[in-house]
Amino acid sequence: MNWELMWSSLPRLLGGVPLTLQLVGLALAGGALVAFGTALMRLSSNPVLRGIASGYVFLFRGTPLLVQMFLIYYGLGQFEWVRGSFLWTVLREPYWCAILAMMLNTGAYTSEILRGAIQSVPHGQVEAARACGMSRALAFRRIVLPVAIRQMLPAYGNEIILMVKASSLASTITLMEVTGLARRMIAQTFAVFELFILAGAIYLLINFLAARLIRYAEWRLTPYLRARA
Repeated sequence: MNWELMWSSLPRLLGGVPLTLQLVGLALAGGALVAFGTALMRLSSNPVLRGIASGYVFLFRGTPLLVQMFLIYYGLGQFEWVRGSFLWTVLREPYWCAILAMMLNTGAYTSEILRGAIQSVPHGQVEAARACGMSRALAFRRIVLPVAIRQMLPAYGNEIILMVKASSLASTITLMEVTGLARRMIAQTFAVFELFILAGAIYLLINFLAARLIRYAEWRLTPYLRARA
């Protein structure tokens, strides 16, 4: 184990952390919007909307993220109408292709988490809100959605951790995040063991902090459980 090499390589590997956090943060933010719309479509009484949402979820949950990333980055550019449209300004950049692939992937998983959380809200709470004169939209915004968000936090925390780890796939389309930098440095030094241990430790630290933030959010959103304890 070359400890001197590991110590000297650490600052360079840490230089990939901002890009990793950008990829994960933008993908989760966009995925949350996609998930919200998809979950509502899945819960809709309209069979067309349900069918579209179900197809999207089935496709992106059933295929690997790496394949999705390759299809977006390498595949879409083969179509002339894509290269001639405004979409090409985004799809020609690996940065935005990685974010788009990760966003669509996490949106599919998160939509199912949110759908299950919404369906698990006790019906009595909804009936009580309607009895107080709330419209369906108001009851959803003030009763159903806050309760569902609290209930989905543990599962969503797992999805955040999975997205942090999945960001390493962005290195396959030339992005120099933590794994991309590690692979470049390995090609120069051939120190596979030392550099991948460092990269793994960085991901482990990021996920540890993410897990702690999720636990803090759960603690803040469940004061009634603390009062009962």
